Amino acid sequence: MSHPSIHTALTVRQLVIGSVQAIPEELFDTQPGGSNNTIRWNIGHQVTMLNWFLASNVPLAYKLPDAYNTLFMSGSKPADWTAAPPTKEELLEQLSAQYDSLMKVSPESLGKSLNPPFVMGPLEFRTAAELFNFAFIHEAVHLGVISSLVKQISYTP
Repeated sequence: MSHPSIHTALTVRQLVIGSVQAIPEELFDTQPGGSNNTIRWNIGHQVTMLNWFLASNVPLAYKLPDAYNTLFMSGSKPADWTAAPPTKEELLEQLSAQYDSLMKVSPESLGKSLNPPFVMGPLEFRTAAELFNFAFIHEAVHLGVISSLVKQISYTP
């Protein structure tokens, strides 16, 4: 059985994977002026936050390496890293493995009420579907950030 939210999530993740594959890794750690983070951070952040949003609210049979939370959660930044971040290839492996897990999310699981609701700052999500949809809005926003960073880094007047 299919669900529009699951289809959209898989499409967004495919776009992310394709975009990441096309970016040369030598651009991953450049931080243009005015930017808070790098391409590598944004990719790792997408992977980490998806797990954070869904881990206990939508059955996502996927475990991230422990270091990802320290490297990529909201509020982290490359300037604070004390461990080597994952390579482009490792990030692509994580993105693809999560994609495989997303293909196993059941439409029925999205109908679940969250008790208590998932609260993040001023946002409150009362159902698994609401949180699932927000997770992929978040992912799409960071895909836009990555695209902007690539353009900033590649621009030469």
